[in-house]
Amino acid sequence: MTDSSAHPSGPVVVTGANGLVGSRVCRALAARGLTVRAVVRRAGTAPSVPGVLEWVGEFHDPEVAAAVTDGAGAVVSTVHPMGSDLDTQRRIGVEGTRTLARAAREAGVGRFVHVSTAAVYDRSPGVGAVTEAGVVAGDDGGDYPVTKRDTDQAIAEVDGLTAVLLRPPAILGAAESSVWNVLRPAAFRDDEQARHAVADGTFAWVHVDDLTALAADLADGTVIASSDPGRGPVEGRATPVNVAAGSAGERATQRDYYETLGRALGLAPVWDDAPAWTGHIAADRARAWGWSPSVDLRAALAEIEHGLRA
Repeated sequence: MTDSSAHPSGPVVVTGANGLVGSRVCRALAARGLTVRAVVRRAGTAPSVPGVLEWVGEFHDPEVAAAVTDGAGAVVSTVHPMGSDLDTQRRIGVEGTRTLARAAREAGVGRFVHVSTAAVYDRSPGVGAVTEAGVVAGDDGGDYPVTKRDTDQAIAEVDGLTAVLLRPPAILGAAESSVWNVLRPAAFRDDEQARHAVADGTFAWVHVDDLTALAADLADGTVIASSDPGRGPVEGRATPVNVAAGSAGERATQRDYYETLGRALGLAPVWDDAPAWTGHIAADRARAWGWSPSVDLRAALAEIEHGLRA
């Protein structure tokens, strides 16, 4: 098995290379001098920077998965068809990622980094700090959390693959496809129902630049492996790691986010009186691996407000 604590011996494969996270991972790895195989569905959509080689195809096609992982040193998987019907999320998100993970194992890829989500956890009212050992969402948890949960499990079942399951909450950051900087604000503007929230409910978040930094550190071997998941990814296993800004004492709330949208768009949020999760996503494991977020809440919200006003 390839030593995942070493610098990748071959190119790094990035799926969803034209997306919010994938495009930034491509640029970050290229800036470190690595060659990137940027997998996209449409030609001409991968980042056009030196070191990034566009690879057009469906990552979930077994032939494409085998070809793109051949000789690769690492894989960063960022694709999930969020918002699609359940069958599509299962076919592409769950089964497709399983296909890619198996191809990576057969190719001897040293590390498989998958962008999952903190939505896989039960975050019901009354749940406090959510750690990697937290209870996952049940089958009634909604299409997206359940299929992401099942994708994580599918990767974990690929024997011998050293995988890292990155679990971010809301990913903030400027891009046309950004859910929290663009799509949710558009809904807030256009639909009164989208302005409803519980003011004191937790708004768990991370900035895309900080998520990208950890993904790149994992892919290029900066974060070395360990037999203890508290110190690093475990060889031959799937290791989950939460990637969230803030802490129990720095908890952002729904009020913080929705009032930002309201100021920028000239509309008032509607506060509901209902139970809500008021805990936090504990990212102690990521910090023990050497990760530290650089974008604070004030800067992240200011970026959203500036973008909406512009």
